[in-house]
Amino acid sequence: MAFTTIDDPTIYFNTKLYAGNSTGSTQQAISGVGFSPDMVWIAPRTDSEKHSIADTVRGTTKTIHPNDNSAEETSAGHMVSFDSDGFTVGVDNYSWNKSGSNFVSWNWKAGTTSGISGSPSITPASYSFNSSAGFSIIKWTGTGANATLPHGLGVAPALIIIKNLDGGHWRVYHHKNTSAPETDYLELSTENATSDNNTAFNDTAPTSTLFSVGSMDETNKNTENMIAYCMAEKQGYFKAGSYTGTGLSGIRSPFIYLGFKPALIIIKKTSASPVRGWVMEDNKRSQNGDTRNNKIEAGGDSTSSGDAKDFLSNGFHLYDITGDWFNASGVVYAYMAWAESPFTNSSGVPNNAK
Repeated sequence: MAFTTIDDPTIYFNTKLYAGNSTGSTQQAISGVGFSPDMVWIAPRTDSEKHSIADTVRGTTKTIHPNDNSAEETSAGHMVSFDSDGFTVGVDNYSWNKSGSNFVSWNWKAGTTSGISGSPSITPASYSFNSSAGFSIIKWTGTGANATLPHGLGVAPALIIIKNLDGGHWRVYHHKNTSAPETDYLELSTENATSDNNTAFNDTAPTSTLFSVGSMDETNKNTENMIAYCMAEKQGYFKAGSYTGTGLSGIRSPFIYLGFKPALIIIKKTSASPVRGWVMEDNKRSQNGDTRNNKIEAGGDSTSSGDAKDFLSNGFHLYDITGDWFNASGVVYAYMAWAESPFTNSSGVPNNAK
């Protein structure tokens, strides 16, 4: 029996670790990603510096920071090139290539730059999409009015992350955030809880061809430059979901079924009292020899230990976690997860992961 699944997720997403080597004049080629990435998210692991995102749509030297509301930066010391098996970083001494510091890069593949479908009210200035992986990058000039844009994925995206490149906090549409996610939004750049404002996404759920933006400055400010990262769920590769905490440990703690062994998980508490940030855990970083025990906040903190999650062949388990960050009783948490390997491949063969 055949399944519609992605057998090798690492051709579309991969985590690559590297050590900085710049003393003010040294570039560094980072290889071993496995493909030429179209989006690279870099985080320092040993310093509390800003996270940085570069992509092929905006081009090399252009940087935005997931953890603040600053405008896009231009610097030759940041991303130098997107290469066939990775990327080259420049001489930046802090967020990209500081000598003696360790970094993690999360890498995504898009790649198609023409032929996007749909009849939008705004034509993108540039874009890159990959319908097989369910990932696209869309850049446009804002209009200040309700509008639609194409995403190129063929199915409705489950996750849309938007940044005003001229300045402003990030807005996140997550299809499991609340019962009415098209009205609500999360902020990638803050710890804030879910906010209700229909001017972000015009109170309109994305379709198989288009996503909507409203009049909010952070999603569609008139004459300013905007970027969106859109992701659709793909069996064996990507899932965006939510779960409700139990406040209990052991077998009574939440198990989240994904249909794959995760490579990267990002979790966000959606409510306040107290608010909590976006926490990222992957299958490459390690604390005390345990790759489950490697959380890093999207807000810029270096890798820290605690709250180890079991990365299983078909999902993840919050086995010994009862705290407010991940498992407070009755609290809803939104997550995004990308795969290391599918639970069952397209030929129906189970993988042998834990």
